Amino acid sequence: MKRTFVLAATAVAALSAAAVAVGHGLDSAKSVKEVSGTFAATTVARTSSHTCTTADGKTIVTTDGMYTGTASGDPTLTGNATIRAHSTVNTTDGIGIVSGTLRIDGGSAGDTETRFDAVIKGTSLAGLASGRVHDPSAKLLANLSSDFGATTGFANGKLGGTSGGTAVEAGPGSCVHSSTDRETSHANGTVSASSATSITVAGLTCSVPVSLQSLVAPLTVGTRAEISCSLSGGVNTLVKATARHR
Repeated sequence: MKRTFVLAATAVAALSAAAVAVGHGLDSAKSVKEVSGTFAATTVARTSSHTCTTADGKTIVTTDGMYTGTASGDPTLTGNATIRAHSTVNTTDGIGIVSGTLRIDGGSAGDTETRFDAVIKGTSLAGLASGRVHDPSAKLLANLSSDFGATTGFANGKLGGTSGGTAVEAGPGSCVHSSTDRETSHANGTVSASSATSITVAGLTCSVPVSLQSLVAPLTVGTRAEISCSLSGGVNTLVKATARHR
């Protein structure tokens, strides 16, 4: 089968490392064509973030997230879109790095899968994406840009036809992670007191949140149970309760 190479950009960023990879990809190319597409992934499927402060007082927010939406353009760049992204942003200065994968579901024709690395300044993201299109032997290299927020996803995205972005220098340093101290406690024994708002097992008393009241209801006085509680905001709160048979 004839091998093809699909180039999705009007201008590819002149990065030395990328140039080497592109050179290898072009070695056996039999055809080269320009494609372009747009995408948006503003439905936030899930995110997980961590914050720390650098030695010079800058706030760094690191987020892992999955975002879904749609893409359109050339046939190989049209379909439902899923982006998994890892971002590290200096929110004090509004600058950072975003990397991840962009997958476009082409239905029965197959999927387009790319990996991207980009720089973000403010909410504007620009970088380079590379991967393969529906045909596993066709490669994709594209300038990528979009608006981005860790809690809002990707909007006004473009593959191809993008302008260059800001450069970021990332080097070694130290961060002090912010954390909330949580004290946990456990007890296994006889229930000596139980109500909709509180339970006591083997001398340990915990408040019962509304979400766990139905779980506590069968644990009447005299039954045996195992409970786990967490001290948060000065209140010992139930997080787990299990009935135990004699």
